[in-house]
Amino acid sequence: MLFRDAFKTSTRSLTQSKMRSALTMLGIVIGISSVIILMSIGQSAQDLILNQVQSVGSNLVIVIPGAPSNGKFSPPASEQGIIITTLKQRDIDSLEREPSIDAAAAVVNGQAEVVYGNNNKTITYQGVSASMFPVRKLTIGVGSAFTKADVDSANHVVVIGPELAKTLFGSALNPINKTIRLKNLSFRVVGILEKGGTGMFGVDQGNVVIVPITVAQKQLLGISHFSAVIVQANSQYDLNFVESRMKFVLRQNHGITDPNKDDFNIMTQADILSILGNITSILTIFLAAIASISLVVGGIGIMNIMLVSVTERTREIGLRKAVGATDGDILQQFLIESVLLTLLGGTAGIAFGAIIVGIAYLVISTFFSSLGWGFAFPLSAVLLGLGVSGVAGIVFGIYPARKAGKKNPVDALRYE
Repeated sequence: MLFRDAFKTSTRSLTQSKMRSALTMLGIVIGISSVIILMSIGQSAQDLILNQVQSVGSNLVIVIPGAPSNGKFSPPASEQGIIITTLKQRDIDSLEREPSIDAAAAVVNGQAEVVYGNNNKTITYQGVSASMFPVRKLTIGVGSAFTKADVDSANHVVVIGPELAKTLFGSALNPINKTIRLKNLSFRVVGILEKGGTGMFGVDQGNVVIVPITVAQKQLLGISHFSAVIVQANSQYDLNFVESRMKFVLRQNHGITDPNKDDFNIMTQADILSILGNITSILTIFLAAIASISLVVGGIGIMNIMLVSVTERTREIGLRKAVGATDGDILQQFLIESVLLTLLGGTAGIAFGAIIVGIAYLVISTFFSSLGWGFAFPLSAVLLGLGVSGVAGIVFGIYPARKAGKKNPVDALRYE
């Protein structure tokens, strides 16, 4: 039997039992649409995270106290709860004298309750150098950032996140020049960040309180070291060269002669993007693998229905073999039916998944526009859906097709 004839016969057989064919495909539709939706969500999340990191600037280099314990990308000691006090003001001064560095800004972090009137909220506060605002590209929506003079004089001024401003002052009251309390100290609000989102070190920029680093160190935390230093590299220099110069300066300041005994960890934007990209890719694969379980269930359902179909069409199989059809012809026909079912189900699943993803994007962009969530429908998800559908049709269709092909024509014709 020619493939064309087998295809026509298989198509006719499927259309004669439309309801059964539709129900058989349902498992594949659900499985493929689940994979499409989860892969799209994973890709959208990855794009969102990477875009947020890139928006900070491509020429930033971060210095964190404490060398990694196992390899470049393992957490430094300071991120494991170990207090490292090696980064000091002398490091900032030395780095800023480097021709390959435009600016260096220090940061310390803490948590406390911020209060205005009867409103309060527990937040993460950051003590930063005045240069942190241009280095991190932190845009002020209302008011202004505090200055170097404020830092040098340890003035009690703050810049707060937009969501925190709404929580403390509501939407009607102008927060500028209002006084808030943080750890029993009074601060004057001089500016509000233009937008929130997740900033460096996972800090919620929408609910952050940013104070001069001198105030944070001496009056809020009682320390003299920094949690991290953010360096803005000169665009005329290669980042690898800047990193090597930073290592030289810090080793000289800290009296380190053995590079294997560094007490600091340097990370560039490329390092951060690589780590985040790997993490989000693994999560996407993991989610897709979970969704693929439903594909196995759908495939087993197709195999069961095909076995029932073989039993119901026993006399038809016997008649075909009696007039000259070979085992291979019968096997081909039933295998084509199985593959058609899964491919049609896969196509429907891709379409259904795309519709769900589109609706989700419209809802998020309409009601949660501040998230910056973008629409992502990766081509790899479509190819994976079609590929898995075809493979499932072959794998789960072989057994019923072989069982049909091996039937004895005489016994098949006698079947009631």
